[in-house]
Formats: sequence, structure tokens, C-alpha cells
Amino acid sequence: MIVMKFGGSSVANAERIRHVAGIIETFADKRPVVVLSAMGDTTDHLLEAADTALAGTISIDAVETLHKQTATELGVPLSEIDALLQELRTLLTGVSMLRELTPRSKDYLVSFGERLSVRLMALYLNAKGTRAAFRDAWDIGFISDSNYTSADLLPETWENLRKNLGPYAEGKKGDGLPIPIVTGFIAKDAKGFITTLGRGGSDLTATIIGAAVRAEEVQTWKDVDGILTTDPRIVKEARPVPVATYDEVAELAYFGAQVLHPRSMQPCLQTGTPVRVKNSYNINAPGSIIVTNHEGTPPAVRAITTKKNVTLIDIVSTRMLGQYGFLAKVFESFATHHISVDVVATSEVSVSLTVDSEKSPLAALRADLSKYASVDVRKERAIVTIICDVRRSSKIIAAAFEVLSRENINIQMVSQGASKVNISLICHSSEANTVVTLLHSRFFGPEGEDLLSSGGTA
Repeated sequence: MIVMKFGGSSVANAERIRHVAGIIETFADKRPVVVLSAMGDTTDHLLEAADTALAGTISIDAVETLHKQTATELGVPLSEIDALLQELRTLLTGVSMLRELTPRSKDYLVSFGERLSVRLMALYLNAKGTRAAFRDAWDIGFISDSNYTSADLLPETWENLRKNLGPYAEGKKGDGLPIPIVTGFIAKDAKGFITTLGRGGSDLTATIIGAAVRAEEVQTWKDVDGILTTDPRIVKEARPVPVATYDEVAELAYFGAQVLHPRSMQPCLQTGTPVRVKNSYNINAPGSIIVTNHEGTPPAVRAITTKKNVTLIDIVSTRMLGQYGFLAKVFESFATHHISVDVVATSEVSVSLTVDSEKSPLAALRADLSKYASVDVRKERAIVTIICDVRRSSKIIAAAFEVLSRENINIQMVSQGASKVNISLICHSSEANTVVTLLHSRFFGPEGEDLLSSGGTA
């Protein structure tokens, strides 16, 4: 059995739904469980409808038009769609009357996107002669806490999934069991209220299903040929990474790459279930597979990513020389102001670190730190991260600085991640794309053969 997850752009209209249905049919012998996101911009349209309802007007025109038009183009009945649209109108009427949208109501509201999506896909597959059945996530056992808009799944979800999907997973070709088409991103709490799973929620739906029933692999279908060596918008020569580890992909995601959110990979990491990133526009491409550990000797450098719009903060206090507690005091200030730190470099009397410029109350933080240290704040910086085997860091860093020095680019800070899979360089935001391009050419061009194929194990 495999799990196949398709995002909103993959099912954005009737043409895309037909295409994805063809992919599902291609893999029918693998006994797929299919997880879908909402169609295209449906979630945004639902939130806009809520804003309109708060202002006193009930309108679901954008949502209704998209889904009814899609159903008509697909040649499927409207009864299931109409029932959900009527339920949506009822909810928005309540929002309009109360002039209030609580987190619980918001989760209920946005759930309609996924619920409409799976119904259209299941109806279309059945119309084509492929047996399928839509399943709202709670139908197969997804149960969460009540942290609305960012709920966590409860442990009993694992056993529920084994019980409800086990017969399908263990069945054989020709047994007549329909392909489950499951809503991503949503669940219900113990009281029966709908919840949403937050960032990476649809991927999490897919990976916990795959891990619970010990699927052959979880496939997440995107619009590129897998995880790429860098952002193709920066370097058009970017190419797929055939194999990556969970740790490497987590670092890529954290430092800006559009791959699976680290939270969504946790279920498969627990069970060792492989996750494959595939291209829905190029189904014959092997994609990238994410595994626990590399077999054999991988390249020294796997990928390069960048995170822009960060702030570099240098904190120095000679009064702390030989005194314990300096770092504790620094990070206590960050905790007080609820500021998350990206990368860090330290000495006995100083610490340099980066924070997200948009999410950080820097004035209050600076005032707090200035009570016991000098503080230098430099905005418009970028983190360029090399995902690599840091046991070969001397050679990798030497090669990086050699190519950057040729272009007179000065790196302002270097940090080697505790995960042992990344080296981060801090530069000015205006230089970030150039740094990525130069490093990609050095490590993945002809000049990089010495690092791509030699030395070390992983």
C-alpha cells in the first residue's frame, strides 16, 4: 500500500482533477490511500466569505461557482456538493448574526475546502469506473486536541487508523474495496468539533496514515521533480536530489526551501517509512526519496537554500569575561520577548545570532540586552545554508570561501548546525542570490566533482 498526497494546486480545477485521477489510476495496483488539500484558492475564498459575513452579508459565490462549475465539467452529480454548500451557508449565517468568528468556528469554516475537494475526486473516479470513496479524516480515526487552528493529533489516532484502514491495506487486487480519498489538514477533537492541524497539516495527514499502516512509501506530489539542489528561480540549473535524510529535509525546510514541514515528517521518522517527493506534471520522474539514513557514500553537499529578511544581532559584554551565566542571560531576554533564534555563533564574551525580522520586537529586545551588553543590530541580512556532511566541513568551507572571495563577497558570520547536516553563512540580503549561485556552481558544477563524489560516509 502507498499513500499519495496532492496539494491545492494539483486539484485547482477540473483539468487538474482529471490529471490527478489519471495518476491515481496509474498506481491503483499499489492500493493507494489518497490525501487531498482544498482546491486552489478555496481556503482564501472561505476566509473572505467569513469577513463578508462579519460585515453582515452572506456570500459564497467564489466557492460555489468553482465547485459547481468543476462538478459540471467533470460530469458528476451535484447532490454532495450542494449539501455541503448549504451547511456552509448556515455556518456563515451564524457568524453574521453573532458578528463573531471564534477559532473553533474558523476551523469549521476552512474545513469545507478539503471536504468539497475529496467529494469531487471520489465522484469523478467512480464515474470513470474506478471505485473510490471520500472519507472525512474523522471517519478513519483522526482525533486531535482542542488547540483550534493548530491542533495536535492524539496518540489514539495511530490505532484508529490501523483499525479503519487495515482491511484495505491488507486486501488484494480485485477485492472490490474502494480507494479512500481522505481530507488533509483536518480532524475532530474529543467533543466532536472540527479542528485544523496547522502548518504542514495535509502532509501530516498523509505521513501519519503511511506510518500507522506501515505503507511502502508516502508520496507527496508537487510541481517539481522532487527536492532540488537549490531554488530553481535563483539557479535554473538546479537538479533533483535523489536521496535525502529526514534531518537534511528538516534543515532545508527551516532555512527556506519549499519542502515538507519538519512536523509532518515526524510520524514517518518514527517508523522509518520512506517519503517520496514526486512531480504531478512529470509522473515518470523518480523524484526524491527521504529516508532515515544514507546508504553508501552520498555527495558531500546535498543542497543549498536561503532565508532572506533576517536580522543579525551582535551582543558583546567584556564584563562577563570569566563569568558563568552570560548566554543564559542573553537567551532569557529572547524568551521574555518571545523571539525565536535561527543560527548562533558564540565566544566567551560575545554572541552573534539571527532572528526573523518580521516577527521580532527588536526595540524592546535591544533595550533589555543593552542593560548588560553592547548591542549591534544589522537588518536586511540573509542566511545561506549548505546542507552537507559536516564531517567534511573544512573542505566544504574552504571551497565556499575560495569562490566567494573571488567576487569580493564578505561573509559576516558562520554557524555549523548541531544537527551535523548544515553550515550556515550570513550575508547581506542583496548578495544572497549571488552567493547561492556561486556556491551551487562550485558544488554542483564541473568544479565540484572533488566534493560530490569523494570521501567520508553518511
